[in-house]
Amino acid sequence: MTVIAHVSDLHLDLSERATRRALTIMNYLRDLPGPLDAVLVSGDIADHGAADEYAQARELFELPYPVLVLPGNHDRRAAFRTGLLDGKPDDEELNQVVRTPGAVFVLCDSTIPGSDEGLLSDHTLRWLDGTLTAEGGELPVFVCFHHPPVDLHTPHVDRVRQFGEERLAAVLGRHPQVVALLCGHAHVAAATTFAGLPLLVAPGVASTVPLPFEGRPVVDHVLAPALAFHVLDEQWRLVTHYRTLG
Repeated sequence: MTVIAHVSDLHLDLSERATRRALTIMNYLRDLPGPLDAVLVSGDIADHGAADEYAQARELFELPYPVLVLPGNHDRRAAFRTGLLDGKPDDEELNQVVRTPGAVFVLCDSTIPGSDEGLLSDHTLRWLDGTLTAEGGELPVFVCFHHPPVDLHTPHVDRVRQFGEERLAAVLGRHPQVVALLCGHAHVAAATTFAGLPLLVAPGVASTVPLPFEGRPVVDHVLAPALAFHVLDEQWRLVTHYRTLG
């Protein structure tokens, strides 16, 4: 069995409020009695992409489990690389593969520098296709990115989602070892499908985007931070649990 904690959209800006909400999540994970195979943080880690925000994130991510990170539209690739991955400060697309004993995580960069919208570039899609081919089918694969490639019926988010999604669907159709797609960006817990696969959206840590019929602010900073747990069994059956803390 593989257990993944999925966190997204911390928007760390060194404020007391953002720090407190992030600590609520990270302390909860740190104190869990059971082991986790990985903690996925699916973007918008920093609010302004500043070096000191990534320094704070690095400290928060000191957990007794592997922490997997990918960029969101508020992140900046160069500072992200140096602050969280000990890499060189360049602005190339930030695609990664992380292997655990029970699963493979293919982390795709869906960001467009200077834009809040998302897109998997032709380069990233070729990389994704080649990576999935090289992995074969021995281990289940999670494909992860920041922007959801479908409308979630939250207008505030849907206009800046991932576009060009038919290209992603074509790649995924060639690789049956992909068990799910994991993303963030929406600041709301959501579950749907894409290209015949589960598409699971992590809730926001910094804030929540309510649905339009809930009659709440467009962005709600009062609702408690939350996270998701994805549990994959030996038959590759996936179950997701959402947990609100507060």
